[in-house]
Amino acid sequence: MELSVLNSKGEDTGRKVTLPESVFNIEPNDHAIYLDVKQYLANQRQGTHKSKQRNEVAGSTKKIKRQKGTGGARAGSLKSPLFRGGGRIFGPQPRDYSIKLNKKLKVLAKKSVLSYKAKDNAIAIVEPFALETPKTKEYLKTLANLAVDKKKTLFIIPESDKNLILSSRNLKNSKVATVNTLSSYDLLNCDQLLISENSLEKIENILSK
Repeated sequence: MELSVLNSKGEDTGRKVTLPESVFNIEPNDHAIYLDVKQYLANQRQGTHKSKQRNEVAGSTKKIKRQKGTGGARAGSLKSPLFRGGGRIFGPQPRDYSIKLNKKLKVLAKKSVLSYKAKDNAIAIVEPFALETPKTKEYLKTLANLAVDKKKTLFIIPESDKNLILSSRNLKNSKVATVNTLSSYDLLNCDQLLISENSLEKIENILSK
């Protein structure tokens, strides 16, 4: 699949690049995508939720009332889950939600999403550009030039660029990611994928293993 290279002004540079078939034209594996996204979302959970059980609640351990003759049920402690302010039955406890996945499966998931994006014509190749200072207005102007300012975008760059990342950080519908931090979730969560021209080789090297 051939795509024209656009500059930051949205103009065609006259150059074309060929997307590697091994990455952008495979038979997508939906289950691999599901597992990779599931892992990503699970790993975002802190797992610090906690409620107090009856042995952790502050309160007297004195027997509330005599065992018999009251006409009511037996009660031995105010910490009982049956009373207001008592412990919680089977409440949440801190846990680790992270999931482990095979590296080859994660690579397959990313290639599957990229293949879907290629089939949907949702990929644009952008000539490398730099911002002199972090400026959200300048980054928005570039997105407008590329006619994607109304879409949810993901811009893939070869390595970390502080000015670009800071310029896009406050934008709800735009994200900048490096090739090494790319995730299937981010790829799925965008309507338009922007790939820096100098990122293609790196993407192929990482995902063609």
